[in-house]
Amino acid sequence: MLHVRSIWNGAISFGLVSIPIKLVNATESHSISFRQIHTEDGGRIRYRKFCELEDREVTQGEIGKGYEDADGSIIPITEEDLSSLPLPTAKTIEIVAFVPADRIDPLQMDAAYYLQASGAPAAKPYTLLREALKRSNKVAIAKFALRGRERLGMLRVVGDAIAMHGLLWPDEVRAPEGVAPDTDVTVRDKELDLADALMDTLGEVDLEDLHDEYREAVEEVIAAKVAGEAPPQAPEPAAGGKVLDLMAALENSVRAARESRGEEPGDHAEVKSLPRETSRAAPKQAGGKKSTSTAKKTAAKKTAASSKKSTAKSAQGAKKTAAKSTAAKSTAKKTPAKKSTSRKRSA
Repeated sequence: MLHVRSIWNGAISFGLVSIPIKLVNATESHSISFRQIHTEDGGRIRYRKFCELEDREVTQGEIGKGYEDADGSIIPITEEDLSSLPLPTAKTIEIVAFVPADRIDPLQMDAAYYLQASGAPAAKPYTLLREALKRSNKVAIAKFALRGRERLGMLRVVGDAIAMHGLLWPDEVRAPEGVAPDTDVTVRDKELDLADALMDTLGEVDLEDLHDEYREAVEEVIAAKVAGEAPPQAPEPAAGGKVLDLMAALENSVRAARESRGEEPGDHAEVKSLPRETSRAAPKQAGGKKSTSTAKKTAAKKTAASSKKSTAKSAQGAKKTAAKSTAAKSTAKKTPAKKSTSRKRSA
């Protein structure tokens, strides 16, 4: 059971099913908080609450809510006024729809809460809703009232619990007008290839391995101050200039990312030569033709050499026959040449 103080008590309305629940915060802040001090003597700076009419400091128990009208007059609003609002969501998380999770724009996501079953009677309907959400692969959209306003919420399953994310209303999310560059930019395929290579090199990460280095550094400074020691100095920033060559920056980023992972320098040779290989495609094709032609000439030489060897061997066995054969061959060669010449002339 979650031992956290509830910030809201009510019920989930699931059709005609009512599930008593307690709303507790699902997150907590680990940031280091500072106090305001008087720099001359270190004295605390405090804010005191004064009543403008009586010009005196008032306690927290004397402070209530009020709405300032257009003419500057204050209209008191009590907790009873807010608790008796004619809204079904005043004390109820009213489920209005079930939608696929990808229908929710992350820009709408707000604070996160756990919905804790309140008492034994809530166990069965709570479990029913949880299992129904699991089986449907959907999230529930709900409306609820908290801290003086009605809000949207998204219910989903986290482990064995039901969590609710507060959602901003659609009209509370600004359109990204004027954010993107207002000039036309062309991104080349080579640059995209290197960006992909950098993304692959960085890979995935287990979020549990990430931690707040800034908070740790602040804690070191505080510890040094307490011990009367000099606080640690920040390392000198790396000297850098204006990046003019995007391709070079991407290549260096891929190399640095792989080296940080302990990979050998040769592991990223392919990535560095990726854009260059494309530009050298034509010369490689020409070189391929040359190598093919050379191979044919070499094969022809080998065939001629083997033919000469076989002729030499046969000549050793019968020199006279070889001589006659050679004479006959030379005569045969000359005869076709003459015929072809005469044919050309007659033609």
